[in-house]
Amino acid sequence: MTGAQQGAATLPPQHGLRSELNDEVHARPPEALVPPVRISQLAMLQKESTPRDAAWEALCDLARRHGIPEPLREARHFSADFGAFRLKWERHTEFSRYTAIVPGAGADGFASPALAALPADWVASLPGEMIAATHAALLPMSAVDADPAEIAARLFDGNQLIGARLFAERGLALTDFRIHADGFGRTLILDRAMTPWQAGRIVQQLLEVDSYRILALLALPIARALVPVLAANERDLAEITAAMVQGDSADEPELLAKLTRLAAETENREARDRYRFDAAAAYHTLVRTRIEDLREDRIEGLQTFREFTERRLAPAMSTCRAVAIRQEQLAARIARATRLLSTQVDLTRQQQNQALLGSVDRSARMQLRLQQTVEGLSVAAITYYLVGMLAYVLRGVGVAGVPVPYEVMVAASVPIIALMVYLGTRRLRRAATHEAESGT
Repeated sequence: MTGAQQGAATLPPQHGLRSELNDEVHARPPEALVPPVRISQLAMLQKESTPRDAAWEALCDLARRHGIPEPLREARHFSADFGAFRLKWERHTEFSRYTAIVPGAGADGFASPALAALPADWVASLPGEMIAATHAALLPMSAVDADPAEIAARLFDGNQLIGARLFAERGLALTDFRIHADGFGRTLILDRAMTPWQAGRIVQQLLEVDSYRILALLALPIARALVPVLAANERDLAEITAAMVQGDSADEPELLAKLTRLAAETENREARDRYRFDAAAAYHTLVRTRIEDLREDRIEGLQTFREFTERRLAPAMSTCRAVAIRQEQLAARIARATRLLSTQVDLTRQQQNQALLGSVDRSARMQLRLQQTVEGLSVAAITYYLVGMLAYVLRGVGVAGVPVPYEVMVAASVPIIALMVYLGTRRLRRAATHEAESGT
């Protein structure tokens, strides 16, 4: 056994994700590029109805057509040489990115884009919706007149250019951030003294800036559409809180119903839009990071990539952030108003319950008095009938010839019978009360 094997044998158990997490920092490496070279990149946004493995299945189809090994199903990036072109694929959370690389380019690096080397039917059938598309050309500095005005007129339809010298002036990059007639943006990179890996890294960063910029802006239409909705909700909340101050207890159930509906609408919107706003912030951070990595030096008369994005993208992101915060604050205010009104409704209900209990107590006391009165009358009535019956008996005995002091015995029997009836009635009442309390 070798020393390395002995050392490995003494290692403690390895975490199941160690290798995967270690390799994550090596994911999506840049391609080594030597000018001249043409690059085309498509960023395809995954639709909710698109199966998760649709992009992988498309790659497998292309690999089978060219007789190369298919990527693994769980792969998050893939790069292979297809002969006429090299293809790099990256799977992200909500989009996939396809980069085609073809060596060789003329002075007009966009006349024959790299994407033309791929099967047209395969490109047209890519799953999802195209959110970004860019043609890039990496050329030697000597191949192009470096005058920005000349480059803008010849390669960018005369549009105003954004650009800078990069990597301590080892390269130069120019773009107009516009969609041209072919549906693609254009980026020109001129190489003065870059290594292949530096060139590949710059191309990758510039293309990522283009796609991440668009992905970040997906939140802007949502933010703009939310502004009037939030304003209307804020007015509704103000009206409800004013009614809480001025209204009476009879209005509280209706106000609580309105607040509950408003809270449900706000929570539903926030749950629906929170991911988009959070994603926009994350994409904006990626754009700024990629631009910082370019190490720009100004070209006289042109905006740098940083200046362009800070002037155009940063305000849009500020709008999205402000709307997201406004929506969160509205939800919090609605929640506070709901708790306040619920407390008020509970207090009103307690007062009503106390009044109801007082009314029940009064009714119970009145019922007790009535019951006592009825019992007294019942004792008198029963006593009257029993004394009457006894009188008939005594009168009959007297008629039979037995000397009986009729009036004296009737009079003497009245208190005795009344006492017996009263005691019997009370005993029956106690027995009934005991049965009611015991639930039998």
